[in-house]
Amino acid sequence: MSDIGAAAADRAVLLRGRILVLVAGAGMSLGGLFIRSIEAADEWQILFWRSLGLAAALLVLIAFRSQGKVAAAFRGAGRAGVIAGLCLAAGFTCFVFSMTHTTVANTLFLLSAGPFIAAILARLLLGEAVRRATWIAMAAAALGVAVMVGDGVAAGDPFGDLTALGAAIGFAGYAVALRGGRGADMMPATCLAGLAGALAAGLAIAAGGSGFAVTATDLAICLVYGAVAIAGSLAVYTFGSRHVPAAELMLLALTEVVLGPVWVWLAFSEVPGLPTLLGGAILLLAITGQALSGMRRRPPPIGVV
Repeated sequence: MSDIGAAAADRAVLLRGRILVLVAGAGMSLGGLFIRSIEAADEWQILFWRSLGLAAALLVLIAFRSQGKVAAAFRGAGRAGVIAGLCLAAGFTCFVFSMTHTTVANTLFLLSAGPFIAAILARLLLGEAVRRATWIAMAAAALGVAVMVGDGVAAGDPFGDLTALGAAIGFAGYAVALRGGRGADMMPATCLAGLAGALAAGLAIAAGGSGFAVTATDLAICLVYGAVAIAGSLAVYTFGSRHVPAAELMLLALTEVVLGPVWVWLAFSEVPGLPTLLGGAILLLAITGQALSGMRRRPPPIGVV
């Protein structure tokens, strides 16, 4: 293949990876609709049944992709798969604690640190350098999130703020671990996260005494939420992670923050305020610019991204 043909093929692969990550973020943004539709289940019950739905759906997918060799698929993910799964489970768990101990605005603002954390971890652990355009896009995205939640940022519970930062670190660690194991099928890592999340939530429910029983409606919502919205989105995200650097993974997935208020607006007539619209526009421009940037140049080898 000629250099021109190779460059075109590389650009196509990179663009496809970025589109997959954007789609994954859009899928994750549906979470607000599911949560708002819950009748009575508490946070831990939602996390438990959602995680079981996630794990079950991915087990079916892994069994299909591996032709029934599920154990071999998990072994193939290796140490990177275990780290990715534990990081994602920690991120999910910290996110629940954050949402119940501090403001939504504080949580979203601290989560916007995720791309920067991923960039630092990827540089230290994988040798992935970050292009100047990506740093600019991440700064613009952080500004957009700040504008969106600026009025709601307050002196929240320190524990809630720390767990929000823990969620950002967990999600960043997941992105970096996926990149580290991109040569293998990393789908088992995401399934492991679902199993670990269900275990953590189950222990919390047992300790709190609230019980596992929920209404049939809540059970259906949680299982569909986990098996379709989250499992589908994370599967697409995992595929995209093979071709997109860790910092960009976190940045492009912020479509979740942009689209989340839109779906709630359409479904529940909750009209977002001007700061949300303005900040969302800034964030969307940053994400779009990053998704399209660099497509005229051939992607450099690993270590210079």
